[in-house]
Amino acid sequence: MTDAKPLRADARRNRARLLEVAEAVFAANGTSASTEEVARAAGVGIGTVFRHFPTKEALLEAVLAGRLRRLAVEAAALADADDPGPVFFAFFTRVVEQSTTKNAYVDALAKAGIDVAGALGPVAQDLHKALGTLLIRAQHAHAVRDDVRVPDLIALLIGATRAIEHASADPDAQARTLAIVLDGLRVR
Repeated sequence: MTDAKPLRADARRNRARLLEVAEAVFAANGTSASTEEVARAAGVGIGTVFRHFPTKEALLEAVLAGRLRRLAVEAAALADADDPGPVFFAFFTRVVEQSTTKNAYVDALAKAGIDVAGALGPVAQDLHKALGTLLIRAQHAHAVRDDVRVPDLIALLIGATRAIEHASADPDAQARTLAIVLDGLRVR
């Protein structure tokens, strides 16, 4: 298999613009929004969308990967924070609170038969590595239990995001649920 040619500067800009617009369209209208809506909002023809993303699922996958990449970059930037305990809990909270949209992408891709974990492998690894660094620093600061490992943390993030989504009609229930999860992570 030959390596793909790098995109020209204008093509990179078009792709980045499409991803930005697609994320806004999907956030506003849900993942059922059409690629035509994305093209219209971006001010391009549908052919331009399909030139970069041959299927709607490819577009959803790219938007989700971008969101996860931004989280990984943010987590990595927090790795040297002066107070790792509060930073860890604030980041965990932010990820959970922003998860409803991410869950919609994951659900839409899974419904389309996409192996989401496989498709997002490299970006998920970067995020897991950055989360691991935040976790270890918080544990060394005696803010997080020593028996928590990265796979546990990922499972708790996923569980908390689904729980918050389930309690979406009741903000108080969301807050209590998240507080219970966070308390379970704290050193006793």
